[in-house]
Amino acid sequence: MVQVCLNGPRGAADGSAVPLTPLAMAQSAAEAVAAGATDLHVHPKTPCGRDSLSPRVVAATLEAIRARVSVPVGVTTGAWAEPDPADRVARVRSWTALPDHASVNWHEPGAESLAAALIDLGVGVEAGIWSGTDAAERFARSPLGPKVLRVLAEVTDTDAPEATARSLLAELGGAHGRPVLLHGEDAGAWPVLRLAGRLGLATRVGLEDMLVLPDGRRAASNAQLVAEALAQYGCAQRSP
Repeated sequence: MVQVCLNGPRGAADGSAVPLTPLAMAQSAAEAVAAGATDLHVHPKTPCGRDSLSPRVVAATLEAIRARVSVPVGVTTGAWAEPDPADRVARVRSWTALPDHASVNWHEPGAESLAAALIDLGVGVEAGIWSGTDAAERFARSPLGPKVLRVLAEVTDTDAPEATARSLLAELGGAHGRPVLLHGEDAGAWPVLRLAGRLGLATRVGLEDMLVLPDGRRAASNAQLVAEALAQYGCAQRSP
């Protein structure tokens, strides 16, 4: 599986290719799915471009995207969008339109309560396990581990991303038997994507994780990144 991450916490300063409005996200999603993406991850945003868990903002984003594509759509629940753990759970419980899945960063305060609320609502949980945090250790102890949809193994190291990715996977061990999606960010994104291909793991690509193509050229769209990712991923799978 190659998931496309449409925008992340990026904003207008990151370039016009990053979709920030529901209509722009929907258009970008449609192009990315046409290019081969089979799953979506998006950060709903306020009109001023800030990530938001507001039920109105989330619903508008989901409705616009679902009018254009039929693949699963997931959203963020990052603490930067709603810092207070209790308020974050309350926001999620007030959603009037539900995503197919939502990412929960396991190192953030209140992660397990948030994951439990999502599971209670019937929303799949992507357990975000970031390198350089205690998330893998906390996830290993969590009774919710076997109930999540998948694990997002998120490599934040851009200096030695492949080594860090292998270390993170070792920390995850059996990951409660859940599927693992491995991805990196910025300078580490393409090396980690190729590693995911060699290991036969799901991965993701998109303007949240990288703004440039493997040759350093600025990416024109999420669709261009998806097309390049599928080529890189396929080549990595065929490598000895």
